[in-house]
Amino acid sequence: MPLPDASVVKRYQPSRKTVAQELAVHARALFGPHPFAAEMSKDQLALLLPEYLAMSQAFPHLQAGSQKDLVFDAISRNRDLPRHVELTSAVANFICWDETGGHSLVLQGGNAALSRILDTEHSHSKLLRNDASRLLGRDIHPNYGTTTRRYLRILYEGLSAKDPLVRCAYMVAFELHADEMIQQLWATLVKAFDVPADDLEYFRVHVGGQDPAEKYHGEMTSGLISKLVPADSVARFLDEFGRAYLVNREWCQTLVRLGSLDAGGREELEHNGRCHCGSVRFYVRAPAEIHAVRCNCSICRMSGFLHLLVPEDKLRIECGEHLLTTYQFNKNIARHTFCRVCGVKPFYRPRSNPSGFSVNVHCLDRRTIEAVKIDDFDGENWEQAIAATGADWPA
Repeated sequence: MPLPDASVVKRYQPSRKTVAQELAVHARALFGPHPFAAEMSKDQLALLLPEYLAMSQAFPHLQAGSQKDLVFDAISRNRDLPRHVELTSAVANFICWDETGGHSLVLQGGNAALSRILDTEHSHSKLLRNDASRLLGRDIHPNYGTTTRRYLRILYEGLSAKDPLVRCAYMVAFELHADEMIQQLWATLVKAFDVPADDLEYFRVHVGGQDPAEKYHGEMTSGLISKLVPADSVARFLDEFGRAYLVNREWCQTLVRLGSLDAGGREELEHNGRCHCGSVRFYVRAPAEIHAVRCNCSICRMSGFLHLLVPEDKLRIECGEHLLTTYQFNKNIARHTFCRVCGVKPFYRPRSNPSGFSVNVHCLDRRTIEAVKIDDFDGENWEQAIAATGADWPA
């Protein structure tokens, strides 16, 4: 994956507040239009908003709590708290304070307003809930679906990383992505529901008006770079920043596709897959809990293939199709496709469903798989087994 030139960070001086803008421009150039810029129906947005609300509710608390293990590490070692922990904690704690409504209360009423901090209606997630409920005409509640639970776990791991460079990258990436994400979702909601933009308070507070809050979040987190990233580690920071930014983008991309269900009515998401050398890469849509088949026929035993059966339209080859070579035997119906470089069979056209695919579960990225349920199939006695089950099975 191409990354911003190291000069983006090398040029940064603490007195100049341009690094956030430069990194944001580079990130958008790298990844293209944001997923939320896509035109979405009201039904799609009705599925997306509860997941987005779940993130909005959980994030500030994950951010503030992400430093606790670092503090306990200093306690257990009886050591002074490292400067890098002080810095990331200061930023994390402010973001939590702001997102839960504390900062706006003090701006409006000074210290006297602190007594109102228990009025949690000022929290940003409550503002979002109110906006979304008005748009949908009903109360909504956070939905911690499979995609959002996984995203929040990955995000927390980055925000709590022991390596301060990684921690900084995740903090900066989240805030710079949030600015783009909120802008695009605001525009999409306004268009889909035909409402005045300023009626949506959550979005106006974050990215609207003359002095939007999200700009300062980006500048504050980006200010950590000059303090936490040594000159000889700029390239590594940019690499971690790119990965962290992509984590946020992929969550949004999956939310846009929430309307996709499998035949059993289960929510589907996009799993990345590849051969061993990576020359062949593909995507397959399937639930997070995969139903796989283990076959005992000769080729499946020898290759260690674990089957995920999908219709043709659920698989998309990203690259390397020209490197696939086909092997056929026996009835010459199944078309076994292998990477010519490494010899791995990531997917193929099975005999039982030659218009669809059987995907090798072992070739999928485990990060998007929550569980794998495995059924055995007697492929050694294929005809009898098919007759007995009456279902599509591999081989």
